[in-house]
Amino acid sequence: MAAWFSRLFTGQEGRDGALAINQQALLAGWRQLPEVDISRSHYRSRYVLVDVETAARSLKSDRLVSIAALALVDGLIDFQEAFHVVLAHDAPGADAAAGEASEANAPTAPNPALVIAGVPPVDALISFLSFAGKAPLVAYHSPLVGAMIERALVEHLGIVSAQPCIDLAWVLSDLFRDVSDVGDLSATQGGLDAWLAHFGIASIQRHNAVSDAYVIAKLLQIAIARAARKGFDSPGSLLELEKARRHLHQSG
Repeated sequence: MAAWFSRLFTGQEGRDGALAINQQALLAGWRQLPEVDISRSHYRSRYVLVDVETAARSLKSDRLVSIAALALVDGLIDFQEAFHVVLAHDAPGADAAAGEASEANAPTAPNPALVIAGVPPVDALISFLSFAGKAPLVAYHSPLVGAMIERALVEHLGIVSAQPCIDLAWVLSDLFRDVSDVGDLSATQGGLDAWLAHFGIASIQRHNAVSDAYVIAKLLQIAIARAARKGFDSPGSLLELEKARRHLHQSG
């Protein structure tokens, strides 16, 4: 599991003093959500598939442009639980302006299956947290996705999430070792396009965050079906499988 997901909350008060009252209430509501039982069966769990779009190629210079997420509930893709927000990076002070915005102008909850465009970063990030809840996140190469979200959370909200996140690249490479130890299907070689081709999954628009979240959901369905047959029947067991696969690669 990526290190950024394993930290406890830091700066618990974050930048709450700079947030509008409704923003503080939404963030407090998310913090107070109960932790999810990751020992429950895949088919009694809610996963949140997440991907991001950025404005540059370099991780150091990247700016988070949008976050897309899609829920997999009890093993099924739930199109009523889809989320896509485009961040409005305006002139310096945009967050301060957002903090002064009226409650009527700030989102009170994510709107399922709707693109929320041009949202100040504070509101965008709070909406994402509200949508995701405390469910385990799933990303392909989660350290890259996670680093962008973590940076934005720290910068705009002053918090670090302890949300568990499953890196599907490592999970797939372990569950399908017969095809993943060579070529583009290995966890270290990128491989998302190769996995999609291998399983015959069509992408609507590759490198679009919403479309990529969808194909990651399709891959997760395949992964949990294979994992359950091998005795890895919960989100927690996938996290352990990922950890073991990473360790095997690093020590190999």
